[in-house]
Amino acid sequence: MATSLLATDGYKFSMAEAGWPLRQETFYYSHRKGGLQVMPLDLAAYVKALLPDPKPEDYEFLARYDYEMGVGFKAAILRKERLTVRAIPRGALFFPREPILTVTGPSALVSWVEPLLLQLNYRVQVATQALADRDALARALATVTCEEQKAIALETLDAVGVKPVPITVDSEGYLRRVRATVQELIDIVEDPARIFEVGLRAATCMEHHELALRACKEVGVQRTSNVEGARKLGMIPVGTMGHEHVQRYGSDDAAFRAMRERRPGRSSYLLDTFDTLTSGIPAAFQLIREDPSAQDSIRFDSGNKKLQYLYAVTRARDVGIRPVNILEDGLDAQATREFEDLRRQVGWEPSAQFYGYGGHIVARTMDCPLTRDRVAAIYKLSSTGRTPVMKFGNELAEGKQSIPGTPVLFRRRHGSGPIGLVGQEGEPAPEGYFPLMDSTAEAPSLVGAQESATDARIGYTQATKELVDELTRRHFPKGR
Repeated sequence: MATSLLATDGYKFSMAEAGWPLRQETFYYSHRKGGLQVMPLDLAAYVKALLPDPKPEDYEFLARYDYEMGVGFKAAILRKERLTVRAIPRGALFFPREPILTVTGPSALVSWVEPLLLQLNYRVQVATQALADRDALARALATVTCEEQKAIALETLDAVGVKPVPITVDSEGYLRRVRATVQELIDIVEDPARIFEVGLRAATCMEHHELALRACKEVGVQRTSNVEGARKLGMIPVGTMGHEHVQRYGSDDAAFRAMRERRPGRSSYLLDTFDTLTSGIPAAFQLIREDPSAQDSIRFDSGNKKLQYLYAVTRARDVGIRPVNILEDGLDAQATREFEDLRRQVGWEPSAQFYGYGGHIVARTMDCPLTRDRVAAIYKLSSTGRTPVMKFGNELAEGKQSIPGTPVLFRRRHGSGPIGLVGQEGEPAPEGYFPLMDSTAEAPSLVGAQESATDARIGYTQATKELVDELTRRHFPKGR
């Protein structure tokens, strides 16, 4: 069955219009944590099966909600033959922080696939748990949210040669928990219009996310990042900017101006791609000062958000502006209460502060513990045109710094050193290593692998180190 063009996040469309939709780019997929894991499927075939089949009515719906798409996007999304997928083979074992998949092609197309591709983490976790501990697998899959989630689990078990375990679908129970969770958030902020849902990437499948959206709508939340879900359920699609947009432009100022000057309506400026306090906030505030009537917003997304918030409010008053504050990334009920208390303390109007929730609504309400957060699955832009790029984030201790260039993965065959080395495309394999992405598929297994997992270290080749150092010096000439 063809994938709908709308089965992605709203900000993918706005970023394409404010960027270069036909430019060749590379993204990579990785898990930041979760220990030793196994790949249960052919990744190249999996990615290509996700690609969209656009219809005229899709573009009509987008235009209705201020996501009218230009000729560049429409051409890029059809250029599937220009897509190159390089990945570890079926059956391969991998470790946290290893780039196990790269997707190269027209910017709009390789960006579009992110939310659906991130749902791959569920299949990987099912496969790994199945091969490691059948009893733990049975507990994890005892109750799932929907028939599609169950079908994916059974398909994955078949792929790794493990007999099925009993799985019960309890959609009504899941709906009750989501409704209760969202109602608690509404009670805290006192207005459902101040909440929007951004959990497509936290779902295990589209049916799972649609259930969560139904529950959101039933208690009054009307806005979601899932454009297809919005169309199906009569909700409003939302989203402006992700880290990839800022990476493309190489500076917060250039990226923010591109969004402001290439799309009508309000813009939301994502602050933390390089550094929230020294780069993101100053660039956003300069634009807001130039046109306060635009009612643009700033989005806090990582690091010490309370510190950032207090700094932003204080600085905004100093320069005479009143930006709309948007808070996301890991929010739950307690964090919402704390930010509402802060809002009252600083005298910020309720109508100028909004909250976006993903995993708290969609994943934490599941009985199944195999969530995206458990492995921290990511899909990051690493190269735009001929330029390698990185996301730095606010605090290196968070481990959210991404890999630049066109990464490849080398696995140690013998000798000493890190078990995995992150290199660059075209770089020869170092002594004692072989290119894992060029290996042949094998039957998925964890037998004999635990010893190598106890002291697994992942390193960078010299070529990757030089790229990281160069980009760090470029963005932080005075150091961090």
